[in-house]
Amino acid sequence: MTKMSHAEALVTAIIDSMAQDERVYLFGRPLGLGPQRALMSRLTDRFDERVFDPPTCEAGNAAVGVGAAMAGLRPFVDLSTGSFSFLAFSQIINEAAVSNYMSAGKLPAPVTFHCLEGARGGGAPQHSQNIHGFIWNTAGLEILAPSNPGDMYGLVRAALASNNPTFIMNHAKLMALEGDVADDRKPIPIGKADIKRRGKDVTIVAISLMVHDAMAAAETLAREGVDVEVLDPRTLAPLDEDSILASVARTGRLVVVDETNMQGSVASGIAGMVAERGFQSLKAPVQRVARPDTPVPFSAPMEAFLLPTAAKIADAVRRTLPKA
Repeated sequence: MTKMSHAEALVTAIIDSMAQDERVYLFGRPLGLGPQRALMSRLTDRFDERVFDPPTCEAGNAAVGVGAAMAGLRPFVDLSTGSFSFLAFSQIINEAAVSNYMSAGKLPAPVTFHCLEGARGGGAPQHSQNIHGFIWNTAGLEILAPSNPGDMYGLVRAALASNNPTFIMNHAKLMALEGDVADDRKPIPIGKADIKRRGKDVTIVAISLMVHDAMAAAETLAREGVDVEVLDPRTLAPLDEDSILASVARTGRLVVVDETNMQGSVASGIAGMVAERGFQSLKAPVQRVARPDTPVPFSAPMEAFLLPTAAKIADAVRRTLPKA
């Protein structure tokens, strides 16, 4: 195992993909801001002729990426802050996602989009959107939400090798997080969930950054004698429904955690899926932990009040347990 930051795992995966496949190009600079900026020099020094830093124009950059993919390349297109990708929804949703279907398989668009999403701390409404809820409502896209450096590396490698358009949702607060990356440097299969913690009493399904809050909640609950299983889908589309259902079948209880607004959230979708396909396994109603349906304020105390936390997750788990 090699210790890397989330940001370093992202850059390393792009470098390794470029070394393996000359069709991989980079549009934008996913580490253009912050202390990780120096990591970009590793990439540009080696592959400068395949790295383009265009002006800020999300719609135009996405269009170039989609067109390049249709022409045979495998571009990685950075759209910066997730909220700004709204400007490129036509290119992402109306072009990339449907090109394979509308051409009967003759015109695939193997483009990989990337953004930094989520409440970053003082970002206010226009910089704090969790856009994976929006994108999840789009047929034809693979959607990845890695929660740690090892998954980031493996999923980026898989995305750049995929024949499908893919969107990598990267929570801004994860970038400095350090973790292990396997030395074999293999891609992680798209559509396969990972159990981060085994347990027998309650299943927590957590998305992206929320995996870390779920793990903290599980440690708190363990001291109370509650054995929690934490499942990380890693891939939202395709979603590994079978692994989620198998976990719920073992524990009988489910809490789903997602930083998006409650309405239309991934938490709501997973809760509905389990209610339809796994109702017979449930010993208690499914609990959702998500953000209230309100813009994220600039104020740090108000932002913290809205966001899911380990304490809120632990309370949701307790609501699923038998009353003493």
